[in-house]
Amino acid sequence: MSDARLEHAGPVAVVTGGARRLGRHLCAMLARRGYAVVVLYRGSDAEAASLVEEIQVHGGTARARVLDVAVEAQVRVVFEDVTAREGHVDLLVNNVGNYNPQHVTRLDPAVWDATLASNLSGAYYCCFHALAVMREGGNIINIGMAGLEGIRANEYGADYYVSKTGLLVLTRSLAAAYASRGIRVNMVSPGQLENSIDLPSPEEIGRWVPLGRAGTLGDITHAVEFLLDASYVTGANIDVAGGYRL
Repeated sequence: MSDARLEHAGPVAVVTGGARRLGRHLCAMLARRGYAVVVLYRGSDAEAASLVEEIQVHGGTARARVLDVAVEAQVRVVFEDVTAREGHVDLLVNNVGNYNPQHVTRLDPAVWDATLASNLSGAYYCCFHALAVMREGGNIINIGMAGLEGIRANEYGADYYVSKTGLLVLTRSLAAAYASRGIRVNMVSPGQLENSIDLPSPEEIGRWVPLGRAGTLGDITHAVEFLLDASYVTGANIDVAGGYRL
């Protein structure tokens, strides 16, 4: 066994879309909980480097790798690298959620393909390769969107909605299939967050969100932490949305 594997004998977390926004917040939390964090990102070089430095300054362990999750060959190479260096995976967070809302009557097929490739196929590729080296008792947490429990019309962002609905089906399928290995697979589904690109104004948000405010990154992090500790929960989808889309 190599020194690199010995160095990371503790829990290892792999987070996609980990350099910015929610992913960054989750990586910092996981490092505080003692995970060695592998930050996967596509184009945010400066943000990824600063996150790794921030975690290391506070005594944590982290490194970053460039990855386009929509390309299965790249995903395979990254997880081969994780296997060689960390030796195993204990947690995978599929946080990538490309969102480029267009009206469904004008939805460009190229946008449709890119959304499904990154948000759904990419998540599957990461699950497939992570599960090959995931230890018993491991976790997969997928980041969805509020309102997935009810099928409804969505004229704007239909490609995003379809991708996240598919991710919920994948979540439950994997939860059933890997329960015998003690691996739990769950989903956390945010609603309108403080940094959402289509956030209503403070005066109007109460029309859409019964609790009357946008969600914070901390709200989502709390739900992820709950799932890390909830050893008897699998196949669940938790809406963290203040009642949005009830």
